[in-house]
Amino acid sequence: MVLQKERLAIFRRDLMGGGAERVLINLASCFTANGLEVDLVLSRAEGPLLESVSSQVRIIDLKASAYDKGKRFRLPTSFSSLSSLPKLVNYLRQEKPKALLAASHYSNEIAILAKFLARVPTKIVISEHIALSVQAKQVEQISSRFAPITARLLYRLADGIIAVSEGVAKDLAQITKIPLERIQVIYNPVITPELLAKAQESIEHPWFAPGEPPVILGVGRLVKQKDFSTLIKAFAQVQAINPSRLVILGSGREQKALQSLIKELALEDKVALLGFVNNPSAYMAKASVFVLSSLWEGLPTVLIESMAVGTPIVSTDCESGPREILDCGQYGYLVPVGDQQAIADAIVKVLSGQSQSLDSNWLEQFKLESVTKKYMNILQV
Repeated sequence: MVLQKERLAIFRRDLMGGGAERVLINLASCFTANGLEVDLVLSRAEGPLLESVSSQVRIIDLKASAYDKGKRFRLPTSFSSLSSLPKLVNYLRQEKPKALLAASHYSNEIAILAKFLARVPTKIVISEHIALSVQAKQVEQISSRFAPITARLLYRLADGIIAVSEGVAKDLAQITKIPLERIQVIYNPVITPELLAKAQESIEHPWFAPGEPPVILGVGRLVKQKDFSTLIKAFAQVQAINPSRLVILGSGREQKALQSLIKELALEDKVALLGFVNNPSAYMAKASVFVLSSLWEGLPTVLIESMAVGTPIVSTDCESGPREILDCGQYGYLVPVGDQQAIADAIVKVLSGQSQSLDSNWLEQFKLESVTKKYMNILQV
């Protein structure tokens, strides 16, 4: 008699690209390697990271109708996520997975509501990847202002709660009034054999050729949160005294504004916005310094990836994550948020050879195998 494998579902809006999406793809692959049947349930099965999903993972496309990039008017994330609720309810009733892992605020709420409506025994575990109180103050979308309120109403109904950093956990406990002991901190499973292998791949951009000036690298969505404008201004100061180039990987609504800033500072031949890149680790491994200029984060996976491939780091000391990842500045420079002079000074120090050495044991907590065991424990699969 062949025993049926336990089924686990992972719920997310899409795979448009980003640290949280890569985390889920890594987890899904490792779950299957541990003998689970895994469904990756997406509000809409779209995004450049779809091709990175293991063939052993079944993709469920809910085809949420309200999320339509082709329309001139695009509904807020909260409403586009809500449109997937009835289809997720149907999925839970039909498949009855033992557990469902949701990631990101709106997906978390939809997962909780779906279980309530479906009346199934599926264990719902939510994971929060950002400090909601900080995001509510910073993000332009009106719906984000209500995130702390809806989290307070719904999160306590989850069977398990994960935060990706101590900072996110403390913020979540404060805004939801959920006891901190109920929130389990599990760092993102970023370091994988595939990551290290991909870091060795070649890249075609001429700036990374031998003998070229050092390259400063930034990676992330081109949005206000990442504050790439401050990084570009800091780079202008750096290259004035130390010939270098700046490469930024990512796409987003701030692209035109950043291109205008680059032109205004006469840096067109020294700064390149290369758009979304499926393998940023190859660029990280060949850059002279990696810079995170964010205004806020949850647990920025790009810092962990940069550490894993041995690239020196300069990061803002934003809420939350960088201080935890870099062990209070022991493994990279921490600078004040929005301080272009401090960013420039730290970059110059790295380019002059003043970078910190890394204890390889520190990276163990970010490796896929060890993190997956923690997830399987809380999911009880």
